[in-house]
Amino acid sequence: MITKLIRCKINGRDTENVVDIRASLADMLRNSHGLASVKKGCGVGECGACNVIIDGECFNSCIYLAVWADGKEITTTEGLVSANGELSGIQQAFIDEGAVQCGFCTPGFLMSAWGIINSGKGYSDDELRKLLSGHLCRCTGYENIFRAVRKITAGKISSHKE
Repeated sequence: MITKLIRCKINGRDTENVVDIRASLADMLRNSHGLASVKKGCGVGECGACNVIIDGECFNSCIYLAVWADGKEITTTEGLVSANGELSGIQQAFIDEGAVQCGFCTPGFLMSAWGIINSGKGYSDDELRKLLSGHLCRCTGYENIFRAVRKITAGKISSHKE
């Protein structure tokens, strides 16, 4: 096994990790940091359950190698919660709109929503649906998730930690 030392910031904290050069970022985040919100669904970048924000952009962490995270800033769903434990506006919108069922896909959707909101762009309903189409959810039928993201992009809720 070939390993490499990587340094990155995860949810605002500087970290050092020795990783197998073949390990995915999802594996590093779950196994080395205990970040359970990073779900390993499909393992091939098709379901969106493992989405995280890397330097402000949303990525599927199951197909992003951990070694590529060297020097990067990574945010997971755990990083959306404020220091005093309050939910972010994104998380609250998902609750308010009933956009959660079993919860397996929710963290990935939250991270995609964060990326959409923080892009600074306005989107039509069709564009939002397309941006959210990289996720698989077997419980909600997507409409409540769409409404939560639409609510956030309409400026009704802050997307940032408070």
